[in-house]
Amino acid sequence: MQTSDIGASAIPRQWIKPAAAVAAAGWGAQQFTPLLLVYQDRLHLTNTMTQLTFAAYTAGLLPGLLFGGPFSDRFGRKAVMIPTMLAALLASLLLIAGPWGIGWLIAGRLITGVASGAAFSSGAAWLKELSNAESHDVTQGARRLTVAMGIGFALGPLVAGVLAQWAPDRTIVPYIPHLLLAGLALILVVRTPETLTKNPDAGILAALRIREVRDRRFLMIVAPLAPWVFIPVAVILAYVPAIIHDSTRSWAMLFAAIVTTFNAGAGILVQKPAKAIAAHGRQYLILTGFSLVVAGLLLAVAAVRFASPTVALISSLVLGVAYGCLQVCGLLEVQSIADPARLGGLTAVYQALTYIGFAASFVLALLAPWGTPVQLLLYTALLAALCFGWLIRAQRVLDPKVPGPAAAVPPVPTEVRHPARNASGGRG
Repeated sequence: MQTSDIGASAIPRQWIKPAAAVAAAGWGAQQFTPLLLVYQDRLHLTNTMTQLTFAAYTAGLLPGLLFGGPFSDRFGRKAVMIPTMLAALLASLLLIAGPWGIGWLIAGRLITGVASGAAFSSGAAWLKELSNAESHDVTQGARRLTVAMGIGFALGPLVAGVLAQWAPDRTIVPYIPHLLLAGLALILVVRTPETLTKNPDAGILAALRIREVRDRRFLMIVAPLAPWVFIPVAVILAYVPAIIHDSTRSWAMLFAAIVTTFNAGAGILVQKPAKAIAAHGRQYLILTGFSLVVAGLLLAVAAVRFASPTVALISSLVLGVAYGCLQVCGLLEVQSIADPARLGGLTAVYQALTYIGFAASFVLALLAPWGTPVQLLLYTALLAALCFGWLIRAQRVLDPKVPGPAAAVPPVPTEVRHPARNASGGRG
């Protein structure tokens, strides 16, 4: 596949259409979050089984990402996005059947993951190509993807949570807005111009061979950074609310919705500050992102220790800012490494690595016999600090002439904000 020669005048603001599809995928990914406690009570699920329904999304997401991007490089962005929106519609219908048994929930979450993965990976490439046709700002596509994912991540759980709290049937009505949005996104995608021209000599196996994954910068910077885009998001969206459930029992669905909305909204608001920080060097964006990851996880420790919903909300804001910074940084790294013909594929690999982080809440639940929630969260913060140290070292090895953040640390912007999810790629 090759990028089509489409002038900016021919596609004014066409990027909004695939952005709507990405937002619909993000909405579908996170609309389930405030309903976790509903299903836990109605189906009498243990905390581990509840976290399994949340993590099932990741199991579907990984193949969606890994195949969606390369397939879009081979067959075109539109050819992938149209069936993706149909899958998103099917996923919500399966979730509506959730009260009949946990199997329906897992099936719905798996297909949600597949649809989200394909949308985030192919959508990232599509947005970049459409944005480049309008602007010379190389950060535009990455920021638009993060904003589109963030809008879906924010509004999906907020609307679903409000409806779950007060709607007459809280396991059906919360999914109706997503069915409408995904249907609208499907119509918009059909009307969006393709940005790739088909190469009849290219094969799908060639599209799946992404040489850039062996790039030294990808291995040393992108791969270790990626999971931390969504590890803190999973912690604050799924793990912490379940631990402090007794403190929010009367308004649990609404609380989960607010936490998710705060987290995703902060990721949207940090986009301009993230661009300004990246202009001085992406090492500063890494510094800002990981500093906020550690700070946000320590706030999560306090929220669990004192069973404080207020501190949990503050933590969600801080970790949302961290998600926004790290997501933009990772996407910029990928776009600087990838050959244009394999941009979708490399973005898919990166997104797959980021969404490994969404399994964090399930892993923490499994580790319960080996530590208290406070201890496990402290270990997570320590791992984040160690990863940050590795990345700074790797930056100095790869760019020895670029001053590290220790030499000149800029102040963290006061307006700061994954997904996260989110989801450049895309919270879940």
